[in-house]
Amino acid sequence: MARTFQNGRLFRDSTVRENLEAGAIGVGLSRRQAYARAVDILDWLELGETADVRADTVPYGIERRVGIARALATHPRWLLLDEPAAGLNDRECEVLMGTLSRMADAFGCGVLIIEHNMRVIMNVCERIHVIDFGRTIAEGTPKEVRENPDVIGAYLGKHRR
Repeated sequence: MARTFQNGRLFRDSTVRENLEAGAIGVGLSRRQAYARAVDILDWLELGETADVRADTVPYGIERRVGIARALATHPRWLLLDEPAAGLNDRECEVLMGTLSRMADAFGCGVLIIEHNMRVIMNVCERIHVIDFGRTIAEGTPKEVRENPDVIGAYLGKHRR
């Protein structure tokens, strides 16, 4: 299992590509294999032009995607994404949703997302598990969850008479 963090946690003094290489080397790939894996993932994410840029100079939205890319470089069976849309603007969210929608198939891993942005969740998830104050209140497809009265009450407040 690989994971991302709610806040970037990139190696700031390293390049974007070196951040991915570190993830790949950490799971036993040779330097040459790690380089190739990093280049492939960056190209897939359309981030190839940032490969040789220092991580501390990339915009926040790209930083978030680099964190996901570094996790993917470990070739995980499962990928846990902690608030991947946190702090992203609308355009960055759109790019992220496109990436997340294709990622599981492209990399052959399951993806577990912890996220408060319901637009992201409803657009990319096949199954949703809703927790409210530590208690499961619903699980199902986006349509089932969207129409669930407990979910509506938790997010919009319960109507009291």
